[in-house]
Amino acid sequence: MERIYIGMGSNLADPAEQLRSAVEALAQLPQTELIGVSGFYQSDSLLPGQPRYTNAVAALDSTLPPLELLDALQAIENEQGRERLERWGPRTLDLDIVLFGDRLIDEPRLKVPHYHLQERAFVLYPLAELAPAYLRLADGRSLSDLLAACPFVGLERLPPN
Repeated sequence: MERIYIGMGSNLADPAEQLRSAVEALAQLPQTELIGVSGFYQSDSLLPGQPRYTNAVAALDSTLPPLELLDALQAIENEQGRERLERWGPRTLDLDIVLFGDRLIDEPRLKVPHYHLQERAFVLYPLAELAPAYLRLADGRSLSDLLAACPFVGLERLPPN
């Protein structure tokens, strides 16, 4: 089993409900145990003119190979109405493998750690709720170092539902 962190985001069709449904689907994945889910955070879209995003991170323990897990995540996105019409466009659900154990993965379909992790407060702060601060990426950077370099700006932690 490897500890895997999944970034979740939505800015369409009741985003918080989209994330709750995604968590239920993650808990049903074969060879996988849902370990925890961060609180939900709201942030502005990276592109102007889009609705605000609701984001969270889920922790899984799984024996699924990385690309098999990616396929399962994309199936969940599709089941929840994800349409890939434009890069970084609005979406009902976005599921990203942020960290996969201590692996460094560089495949055409999958880059882990997620390639913009260090710049994304809406991923780092939810991740910090689940992962130990001493967690180190494959390149040696610690989660606490990443948090120190990425201020909690433009984020709002939503109250639990």
